[in-house]
Amino acid sequence: MLVKTYASAVTGVEAKRIIVEVNAGGAVAAGKNFYHLVGLPDNAVKEGFQRIEAAIKNIGFKMPRLKLVVNLAPADIRKEGSSYDLPIALGILASTNQINKEELGNYLIMGELSLDGTLRPIKGSLPIAILARKEGFKGFILPKENAREAAIVDGIDVFGVKSLNEAIEIINSESSLKPCVYDTREVFFDEHNEYPVDFADVKGQENIKRALEIAGAGGHNVILIGPPGAGKTMLARRLPTILPPLSLHEALDTTKIHSVAGLLESNASLITIRPFRSPHHTISDVALVGGGSNPNPGEISLAHNGVLFLDELPEFKRSVLEVLRQPMEQRKVTISRARGTVDYPASFMLIASMNPCPCGFYNHPEKECVCGPGVVKKYLNKISGPLLDRMDLHVEVTPVSYDELSGVANRKEASEDILVRVEKARERQQTRFDKFKNIHCNAQMPSNMVKEVCILNQPGRILLKTAMKKLQLSARAYDRILKVARTAADLGNSDDIKIEHLAEAIQYRSLDREGWAG
Repeated sequence: MLVKTYASAVTGVEAKRIIVEVNAGGAVAAGKNFYHLVGLPDNAVKEGFQRIEAAIKNIGFKMPRLKLVVNLAPADIRKEGSSYDLPIALGILASTNQINKEELGNYLIMGELSLDGTLRPIKGSLPIAILARKEGFKGFILPKENAREAAIVDGIDVFGVKSLNEAIEIINSESSLKPCVYDTREVFFDEHNEYPVDFADVKGQENIKRALEIAGAGGHNVILIGPPGAGKTMLARRLPTILPPLSLHEALDTTKIHSVAGLLESNASLITIRPFRSPHHTISDVALVGGGSNPNPGEISLAHNGVLFLDELPEFKRSVLEVLRQPMEQRKVTISRARGTVDYPASFMLIASMNPCPCGFYNHPEKECVCGPGVVKKYLNKISGPLLDRMDLHVEVTPVSYDELSGVANRKEASEDILVRVEKARERQQTRFDKFKNIHCNAQMPSNMVKEVCILNQPGRILLKTAMKKLQLSARAYDRILKVARTAADLGNSDDIKIEHLAEAIQYRSLDREGWAG
């Protein structure tokens, strides 16, 4: 008998429907296999027959000793992972008349089976639930640990089951299990923007806070340069606390990526705070941008709608840093393989930190640099010019004095106070870019829009011309200075870019100045 169940394959961050066709019947010649699995399955799917047979027998049902053909359609899509166990198992039981087959077509089913029939969590529950609603399924049956994540999607019954037996009871219409109910908006607004750190913890460094406030207000990339112990990492980790809260749409997009990567905890649901990813400098280029034989999201996609922090930037391999250039411009990463192409979103703020030299004390106001001639230049040259051009703000971080550390001369301003100003600046930008679908802040403006939005008066044009000539800035650096100046003006609630806004933007090009790198 032929029976069809429905599952899903996740490509990138989108899910596609997979039809699981199970046909049981016919004799098997001596020495031949009973079971045949076709439809481009990988090894994890093929090994599922051993798990399925043990699970079916251990819950008191029979595994048929007939010729059994399972086809995963469409056959040109690669089927990966162990989450096809449950739909295949239910298809086998229905095709041999051990369970009711009438309700099978109403559900999209996913789950990995243990040998005793219990279910293990799967990846990608959220995009699969979105597909199930789009395709008009009555419900979605999946492991209980993934139910809260899938229940974010309204308009569909999500059944989180612990075992194959519970799934059978739902299919046989014998279950008392209720669909998982999750009030997305209530939980989202209760939990969003809760952070364990705050800018009030930072002693002194008011000029650095100002630079990060501009970065947060305009979505700009930042590089912090300073000696060890000056507070670069501490400041960077507090940047998400002054970024506007995630919108519900951004939260769903972010959660989808983490769901596909399998990084959501058991019984987790919606990600309500902006991601902060801080990979170690030994990371490979594939781990950073994503990829592998079966492409997975990399760190830059996991930082989507949040912050990617690269500490000790020159210690990263040059090949790793260079792969950042295209995603920083296009805000997405495309991974091409022989089997196809996958796009992952990668709209992130990049904040990097570095020592000015190997010993860490070049340009230090008190300590002497002990690096030899040419060492500083060689150290800074580990970071390519094109990558530095893409950093909107170059900020020098100086050591904090005793008076500032002890609190004598310290003015504490909490993140929530800075956030008020950042949100007002973002509101101005939102109004400005309201007609454009993919532009939400100044940093996302294309070059042709910069000319229209960032208009300078005559003194401003003269100042910028002088800076361009003196610092030998590139066209990309020119655009970024104008964008930062526009953000400074937005923070000052000014419709026009004044000369003080432009001067402030120019001063954030430390690595372009003479004196750096000898």
